[in-house]
Amino acid sequence: MAKANILLVFLCSLGLLLLGGVEVEGNPNYRDALQKSFLFFQGQRSGKLPANQKVSWRSNSGLSDGSLDHVDLTGGYYDAGDNVKFNFPMAFTTTMLSWGTLEYGKRMGPQLQEARAAIRWATDYLLKCANSKPGKLYVGVGDPNVDHKCWERPEDMDTVRTVYSVSSSNPGSDVAGETAAALAAASLVFRRVDPKYSRLLLQTARKVMAFAIQYRGAYSDSLGSAVCPFYCSYSGYKDELLWGAAWLFRATNDAYYYNFLKTLGADDQPDIFSWDNKYAGAHVLLSRMALLGKDKNFEQFKQEAESFMCRILPNSPYSTTHYTQGGLMYKLPESNLQYVTSITFLLTTYGKYMKAKKQTFNCGSLFVTPKSLIGLAKRQVDYILGENPIKMSYMVGFGRNFPKRIHHRGSSLPSLAKHPQSIGCDGGFQPYFYSSNPNPNILVGAIVGGPNQNDGFPDDRSDYSHSEPSTYITAALVGPLAYFSH
Repeated sequence: MAKANILLVFLCSLGLLLLGGVEVEGNPNYRDALQKSFLFFQGQRSGKLPANQKVSWRSNSGLSDGSLDHVDLTGGYYDAGDNVKFNFPMAFTTTMLSWGTLEYGKRMGPQLQEARAAIRWATDYLLKCANSKPGKLYVGVGDPNVDHKCWERPEDMDTVRTVYSVSSSNPGSDVAGETAAALAAASLVFRRVDPKYSRLLLQTARKVMAFAIQYRGAYSDSLGSAVCPFYCSYSGYKDELLWGAAWLFRATNDAYYYNFLKTLGADDQPDIFSWDNKYAGAHVLLSRMALLGKDKNFEQFKQEAESFMCRILPNSPYSTTHYTQGGLMYKLPESNLQYVTSITFLLTTYGKYMKAKKQTFNCGSLFVTPKSLIGLAKRQVDYILGENPIKMSYMVGFGRNFPKRIHHRGSSLPSLAKHPQSIGCDGGFQPYFYSSNPNPNILVGAIVGGPNQNDGFPDDRSDYSHSEPSTYITAALVGPLAYFSH
């Protein structure tokens, strides 16, 4: 009887521990959020789904992708709530998942396998894009202008699956530089567990980076309305050349990439980090050599990384970052959480480097410790997971209160199992898109665009700026979630 009582107390305690995604000490359950974030990537998969697919309301889709150019471009991820494969943000998603795994893989426990699977689903596709035809780098599948006029499941897609590429005559140094970064970063993830695959990734990364360097130009200029205004390269391509070379230097230790970095000249001094603007990420990545390796050749990047942090910290005299009353970093009105998660990754990672070597720095009169950066990162993560004025978790399926009407075709339409008949291009608007009912399929782990500048969130399917999830929002949070879950 005593044993039964002890068991009952334990089970009750466990229930309290996990109820609503909150741990017993009052912190969000970061480990649960980490596990859910990998489920989101399964929900975004394109191509033939594997036998171990856990998100069961999704089915095979895009099985003829690439056929218009007589190549196989199946696989990869849909970027957000639509059915298009945009390689520029997909490659950034892959780089961030890889960086998160390299920095925090030891803290992921059983989720490390899920991280590798999420990365590989992207890199298998990116390898096809880079190696299918000599002299061509495929950079996307699906006409966004046509796709966005439809509200249909990926499984029912009947829109033209146009194939887009860059080449020596139509360059794309930005998308090529990011693709090279993704392949190089992923090669490090697989170096010990799958050396043959790692070598293929690195060999391809070198080839794609050589193309990015040799044939300079922005992919937006080459592809026009196929990528703009959706994923225009607003910051130009120099940041991707820096980012790609930084990752190839880390993966190879080849002095060629270091020397190339130095030829790029003075960098922009950003106060943002995103799928478009990589300067801050490259600075933090390269500062690792100065902080952990004590290599004076990288001191410039350490200083640039610290200048970036001074633009982000709320009490810094150099801060250019607005915060909501509830404490959320607020950069831009459209899909603001993408900037929050990416910058949070840099805060956590640079703070981790500083902590390892007991480093501090100053923003004018403000004394900055590792705790300053990691504490700010934690407040952002906690806000996203529900510690905010309206107690809304912005991760779908996490906690008691989360977005129910996300701007996402597959989530908002009944699954094939529930509705085997095809739903055509216009068939999804009535009664599904315009319905006020919650989405029938919960896209667990998706992080939406987030609240407005007043900490408000209407949970309205048509409000894509706030209600649409994307791969790069969640990808950047994987590292911090692993860090805080340990």
